Amino acid sequence: MDSTQAVVQGLVEGLTEFLPISSTAHLRLVPALLGWPDTGAAFGAVIQLGALVAVILYFARDLLGITVATVKAPFNPEARASLDARLGLFVIVGTIPVGVAGLLLKHQIEGDLRSLWVIACALIGLALVLLWAERSARHTRTLAELRLTDAFIIGCAQAVALMPGASRSGVTLTAALLLGMRRDDAARFSFLLSIPALGAAGVFELGDLRRAIDAGVLSTSHAILGIAVACVSALVAIAWLMRFLRTRSTLIFVGYRIVLGLVLIALLATGHLTAFD
Repeated sequence: MDSTQAVVQGLVEGLTEFLPISSTAHLRLVPALLGWPDTGAAFGAVIQLGALVAVILYFARDLLGITVATVKAPFNPEARASLDARLGLFVIVGTIPVGVAGLLLKHQIEGDLRSLWVIACALIGLALVLLWAERSARHTRTLAELRLTDAFIIGCAQAVALMPGASRSGVTLTAALLLGMRRDDAARFSFLLSIPALGAAGVFELGDLRRAIDAGVLSTSHAILGIAVACVSALVAIAWLMRFLRTRSTLIFVGYRIVLGLVLIALLATGHLTAFD
């Protein structure tokens, strides 16, 4: 890996992590199209730390309120009843499914599931579910109306995003919409729920990244460069999506996912790409 590849990978990660179009799919597809070697799941997980920093910065005020209320909740009934304390509990409960699934499916996630065929099918499959959610959901419930069971359901959906091509933000946003949430509130909870998962994934993969650096596959400076670029581009993507969903639907992402999936299938079917490029 060189500096150009690190910058491009960081840019791709940052712009696609929080849009419902799958960062993992793009981190696999862009190098394949450019003829670069696959940098592996470890590098992708580590540069997600840049996206993690971005979402923490963007929601810093919310996170401070949630943290304070969550700490006070066991000792203060008034704090326990607040929306911030409930959101803290919801994020904890919603993170459990992806944590369990990540530990159980680590080898599959880093192996067979990285096939471009899997990614293409996941891109199209979730697009159709998101389309169904857009057409059938009420789009009326707010964060204040979220329940613990809703948080667990959305958390289970987040576990599905371990399949490359599904999209963490895509599946959690879709699940929240199917539960009747407004688009902007669904996106807000999706982003808050992503924080523990992104942090855990990045830290968990540091060992594999260390081994890749020791083997000369990439350097520490390239990893840092990728993280920094991912942070800046993710901030831009979060701010844009939050504004966009206040007045628009997710149909543009449905169309993008279907087109990208079909193009990928065509490239694989004609031999221009192979499943594990």
